[in-house]
Amino acid sequence: MRYLLSKTSLPLVKRLAEERTLCAFDFDGTLAPIVDHPRLARMRGPTRRLLKRVASLYPCIVVSGRNREDVRGKLRGIPLAGVFGNHGAEAGGRNHEDRRIEHWKAALQAELGNLPGVWVEDKGSSLAVHYRQSTRPAQSRRRIAEAVAKLNEARTFGGKKVINLVANGAPTKGDAVAAERDRLHCNWVVYVGDDENDEDAFAMKGNLVAVRIGRKKRTHAGYYLRSQAEIDELLKWMARLRSVKP
Repeated sequence: MRYLLSKTSLPLVKRLAEERTLCAFDFDGTLAPIVDHPRLARMRGPTRRLLKRVASLYPCIVVSGRNREDVRGKLRGIPLAGVFGNHGAEAGGRNHEDRRIEHWKAALQAELGNLPGVWVEDKGSSLAVHYRQSTRPAQSRRRIAEAVAKLNEARTFGGKKVINLVANGAPTKGDAVAAERDRLHCNWVVYVGDDENDEDAFAMKGNLVAVRIGRKKRTHAGYYLRSQAEIDELLKWMARLRSVKP
């Protein structure tokens, strides 16, 4: 992986400013710091102002693991071209909510309900089993994985102290970003994410700059930022370079 905010990467960011570039972002851990409970997540004031500026210069979208209405509320006032929730399952206006989600939730609550610090979040088209509050996270993760393995037709992937579930065949983050790239007639994409659920977007074909928050050996992302706080610096670069475009 290469550090995106280095002098050697500056020509690439300049190229993004010169092209019809779609800027796509995850929310938690990317635009907003990771917090103890999802409801507490907020963008810092400088990040909000910078994202608003970038969204006035480039077509911008956010693709989050949250429910669409939830993440829209946290992005109010920013002129985004699109907001997609549930790990991309809401792409194209489709809603993959079905009875499987209800059944999975009931089964997981029955099996994990007495496990301290573990709770199931129902987001309509996906579930998230959180264990950030657990005092024994390794044991909790193992118990969650065992319970999830018993469910039918579920696609699962990890995260930061969370295990996510969506229906097999539901659109991914990569599907959502690719559809918006084509709809908005963009020839380049910069996608910034921080977790396992961003790998489908990191692996997209075409002119893509895939950026991960935090360096990792096993990832499809070719570039990284050292920390979530560096999103502000990337947004500054992109705004400054597009503003001085001839």
